[in-house]
Amino acid sequence: MTIVQQRTPAPTTVPRVPRPIPLTRITATELRKMLDTRSGFWTVASIAIVSLLTTGAVILWADRADLTYRTFTSAINVPMSLILPIIAILSVTSEWSQRSGLTTFALVPHRWRIIAGKLVASVAVVLLATPVAFAIGAVGNLAGTAIAGVDPVWDLTAANLLTIELANVLGMLVGFMLGVLVRSSAGALVAYFVYQFLLPTLALILAAQQEWFADLQPWVDFDFATGALLEGALSSQQWTQLAVTGLIWLVVPMAVGLRLVVRAEVK
Repeated sequence: MTIVQQRTPAPTTVPRVPRPIPLTRITATELRKMLDTRSGFWTVASIAIVSLLTTGAVILWADRADLTYRTFTSAINVPMSLILPIIAILSVTSEWSQRSGLTTFALVPHRWRIIAGKLVASVAVVLLATPVAFAIGAVGNLAGTAIAGVDPVWDLTAANLLTIELANVLGMLVGFMLGVLVRSSAGALVAYFVYQFLLPTLALILAAQQEWFADLQPWVDFDFATGALLEGALSSQQWTQLAVTGLIWLVVPMAVGLRLVVRAEVK
C-alpha cells in the first residue's frame, strides 16, 4: 500500500506596490531646489533687495507730490515683474540645462507630476513675494512722507493690489511657458526678453502708425492686456481681451510646451 503525501502549497506573496510620491513633497522639493544653489538663492533674495533699493530711490528722488503708495508699488513692481518669470524659467530648464533630469525623472517617472510641482512652487513664490513687496512699499510710503513732512497717501484699494498680484502671476506663467517650450536656460531667457520687450515695442510702434492695429491691439497684444491690470479695475471688455490674448499667447504655447516636455528625450 502506497502512501501519497500531499504537499502544502507555498503561500503566495502579493508584491507591494509603492505609493507614489505625493505632490506636496514634490512641490516642497522644487521649492528647496530653487534655494539650494547660490544663483537660485540670490535670484529669489533679489526680489526683497531690489524692492528695498527701489523704495530708497523713490524716497530720494521722487517729488513730494508723487510720494504715494501707488508710486512705491509701481516702482517696485517693475524689477519684480522681470525677476519672477526668470525664477520660473530657471526652475523648469534646470532639469535640462544642469542635466539633473535623468535623476529627477527616474525618481518620479511621470514627468507631468514634476512639472506640476514646479508650477505650484513658482506660483507660491509669486504669492509670497508680492505681499512682501507691498509691505516694503507701505513702509517706504510711511518713511518717505515722514521725511518729506507730508501726509501719506494710500491710493490703492485691495482690489488694485489683487489685480497687480494677478499680473505678476500671469507674468510668471509666461516665463514658465517659455521654459517648458524651449527647455534651455539661455534660449528661454532670450525668448523671454524678446517676448517681454521687443514684441510689445513693435506693437506700440505699429499701433501709433496704423489706426486699424490700434483698435486691434487690445485683442492680440497680451502685454497690453495685462498692463491694464496695473491701472485699476477692469471692465468686462478688458477681461475678455485678457482672456483672448492669454489664450493665444499663453495657454496654447503652454499646451504645446507641456506636450514636448512629456515626449522630449532627457540626456
